[in-house]
Amino acid sequence: MSAKKNKTTITAEPGKQEVFITREFDAPRELVFKAHTDPKLFAQWLGPRGYEMTLETFEPVSGGRYRYIHTDKDGNQFCFHGVFHEISEELMIQTFEFEGLPEPGHVTLDSMRLASLPGDRTRLTIQSVFQSVSDRDGMIQSGMERGLNEGHERLDELLEKMQK
Repeated sequence: MSAKKNKTTITAEPGKQEVFITREFDAPRELVFKAHTDPKLFAQWLGPRGYEMTLETFEPVSGGRYRYIHTDKDGNQFCFHGVFHEISEELMIQTFEFEGLPEPGHVTLDSMRLASLPGDRTRLTIQSVFQSVSDRDGMIQSGMERGLNEGHERLDELLEKMQK
């Protein structure tokens, strides 16, 4: 199956405080995991195309912290930070906070599962739980879908290179 056929699915039921994100990748789970935990790889794919990423802090271990900055072509900066609670090839749990919201404290709890599929493929499933429905809706309206889709396309391209 071509990577071009893999689509990111974002499910946000009305009135719920959560979002589910699913995506399959044409690469084994250990490579998908490595792309999420190796700082050199992580900085190459996360976020929309045309943005430069600066990893200010990146400690992908239980209890570790992260903070990164995306800078667009006009020099606008978008900052994100959080804490890793559990890191394994099967399950990653972390908090996530977009610093661009009107006031701090809008934290989500993200649980990402990586499942091995036949043919050296991987299914990624993320559940993001927000503090309120309005927080969740605000994140969706902030351009989250574009960032996820373009980031996952970039991850496909990186995984393809890693397997050559």
